[in-house]
Amino acid sequence: MDIHSFYAVIGLMLAAYAVIGNDSVQTLGTFIASNIRVFKWYWLWLAASAVLVFTILYGWYINDGDISYGRLDKIPPVEIQWYHAAAPAVLVLLTRTGIPVSTTFLVLSVFASTVILEKMLVKSVVGYGLAAIVAYITWMVLAHFVNEKFNLVKKEHRPYWRVLQWASTGFLWFTWLSHDMANIAVFMPRDLPLSYLCGIVGVLVFWLGYIFWAQGGKIQEIVLEKTGSRYMRSATIIDLVYAVLLLYFKELNNIPMSTTWVFVGLLTGRELAIATVHRAEYKLGYVFPLIGKDFLKMMIGLSVSVALVLSIHYIFGASAQ
Repeated sequence: MDIHSFYAVIGLMLAAYAVIGNDSVQTLGTFIASNIRVFKWYWLWLAASAVLVFTILYGWYINDGDISYGRLDKIPPVEIQWYHAAAPAVLVLLTRTGIPVSTTFLVLSVFASTVILEKMLVKSVVGYGLAAIVAYITWMVLAHFVNEKFNLVKKEHRPYWRVLQWASTGFLWFTWLSHDMANIAVFMPRDLPLSYLCGIVGVLVFWLGYIFWAQGGKIQEIVLEKTGSRYMRSATIIDLVYAVLLLYFKELNNIPMSTTWVFVGLLTGRELAIATVHRAEYKLGYVFPLIGKDFLKMMIGLSVSVALVLSIHYIFGASAQ
């Protein structure tokens, strides 16, 4: 193994943990929160792993060995250097502090030119804004019929909501993975051999098991502090709206984007809508610090990402594609 292959393996392992440990809570956080008291963590892990394995194998099959679902079309393969592996290392450190940093910005920006980075940023900002607007309108309507502060689903209706939730989570998990697998695939050959494929599947399933065992980890707090996120009806609606948004951006173009920003935008619009409708129960003075804290953490992650990529392009002299 030469030094570049060594850097690729290190970057791959760190990116795999970062993607599962940081970003997967966007899709699985509400699923974990609303099911952990009903099912053992390993049953939830097995269900999520089944969708994970299917998504990777399906992408590998239909894209001739490329598991990124076309997200790396604008980022040509490069010889992995030490600073490529350093990006997910920084991401892991931020993950341990609970900062919802964008894996796409921090990992892919190191490989991308500044032009592509700008397009990624624009698409992510649009994603944040559109998600907030769609969520605000959706929950402005829903809040007139459903009070998500309480779990008011009738006992006889709960099995149906449970099925709907698992289905919506599976759909969201598949859609999200087709976006974010690029953050891992960038460290591997675009025409992935079967042996490599089996290896990455094993690594991701292992990290996924750790996240379920840890009940989401530090990042899970972003989900748990939101109104009603532990309730399966609320979790089902959140997952379905988020999945539709990701599907829209997936079909829009192949430019990578921050799914973290879309998720935080969705939660922002939702909290504002609930607070607007239920003014007697929810104070905007409580809501604004909550969403402001999430936005500040996003800005911290973005600042680190931009600083890192500029350092690589201009200080270390990496060539922009």
